Amino acid sequence: SPMYGKPNRNYGHVLREGIGAVRRGNKNLAWTLLNQAADLNPLDPTPWLWLTEATDDVNEKIDCLEQALAADPRHYAARRGLAALKGEPAPKKQFSPDQFQVQASDQPLQAQATEVFLCEKCGAHMEYDLENQALTCLYCGHSQKTEEKSAADNEQVMADFLPTESGHSWAVSQQQLACERCGAHSLWPPGQTATKCPYCGSGQLIESTETEGLVDPQALAIMQIDETAATQKMLAWLEKGWSIPDDLKKQARKSLLRPAYYPFWTFDGTMDIHWSCEVNEGSANRPHWVGRSGVEYEMFDDVLIPGLISLKFKLLNKLMPFNLKDVVVFKSDYLAGWPALTYDRPLAKATLLAREQIVKRVRPQLHFRVMPGTQKRALKTGGVNWQDMTFKHVLLPVWIGNYTYKGEEYQVVVNGQTGKVTGDKLRDTFKVVGIIISIIVTLLVLGVIGFTVAVLMGWL
Repeated sequence: SPMYGKPNRNYGHVLREGIGAVRRGNKNLAWTLLNQAADLNPLDPTPWLWLTEATDDVNEKIDCLEQALAADPRHYAARRGLAALKGEPAPKKQFSPDQFQVQASDQPLQAQATEVFLCEKCGAHMEYDLENQALTCLYCGHSQKTEEKSAADNEQVMADFLPTESGHSWAVSQQQLACERCGAHSLWPPGQTATKCPYCGSGQLIESTETEGLVDPQALAIMQIDETAATQKMLAWLEKGWSIPDDLKKQARKSLLRPAYYPFWTFDGTMDIHWSCEVNEGSANRPHWVGRSGVEYEMFDDVLIPGLISLKFKLLNKLMPFNLKDVVVFKSDYLAGWPALTYDRPLAKATLLAREQIVKRVRPQLHFRVMPGTQKRALKTGGVNWQDMTFKHVLLPVWIGNYTYKGEEYQVVVNGQTGKVTGDKLRDTFKVVGIIISIIVTLLVLGVIGFTVAVLMGWL
């Protein structure tokens, strides 16, 4: 169906909460929420149609349908329902608000029972507000603080966790959407509607129920950058540099950034690596090589591995750093109104990548760490042991968007915690070539001038 008028930005959330309450059989809550939705957007008959399912009183049903027709006198289905309730010629099909759908991309999905954040004052939907750092009612503005608890010591022991399936309750209770374009899976609170994939921006979202094996997050870095600030930082980043196209910023203004909490794994622990080499115990002129061996120890902390395979390490390195000491224990309150992407890189594979990164970092340092100050040769490394290894599944805030320039699509990413920007920045080829030519010409001119001066001065 068409969208009616220009609704308050909170309208869609309140409407879908009301529809969800109808479907769960909570008529009192549905009546409150749908009336709020009708107040927020008086030109849309949809709330009035659903209100007929929130009451058993025939007169109230009639009044709701008359209100729907006042909003849209041409609404055929409302007229049919009203005729049926007044005892006029019966319609061909029994009246049901299921005949009246919100925009196809905004349709409420079937949700499992879970915690829904409703305002204690008016019963409307609440979201986590960045400015107030609190759950905030979308209708009356009432705020409710969330108790923060540091997640610095919330690591899970690998040996204890891997054989178990503990900590899967939150993910299972969310509605999961799969993007048919890029394959990313996102988790949304039941009743909250997504129209676009947080990763690629596609509207090709379908329901998915593959949440049974997911490990719940243990920690979360709270989003610090709102949409306005993220957009300003993106545009400022794009316009920096002499080689960008003159109209790049204008084209980029048409892009929209999408927020999401992205899944990451972090690892702490200790590694010991065995080594062997030959050490010169003689002199430089008369060397005496003696075999030596030993163990080097490395403590590592917060080794970060993306939970999404499509999030490349190169992009992650440019987006760093995240302040991993400034994370809080995960609570679903923080995600009220915010999507979270699910990981497709499982813990076991992330562990292997973390170990690989640590070994790659340590091995080049061994020559300087093993018996420093001595002459060595034939340094070799042997087995690696891992001790006291722990992990966290942490959600980190990211704004991601795409802009189109001359028919090509480019990606921009903003760190939602620090505001750092990275991504694809275009270069104007003609500008680059022009600058190079100008430099060459300048050098040639300076060379000619220098040669002329030298000849005149009799130096040549």
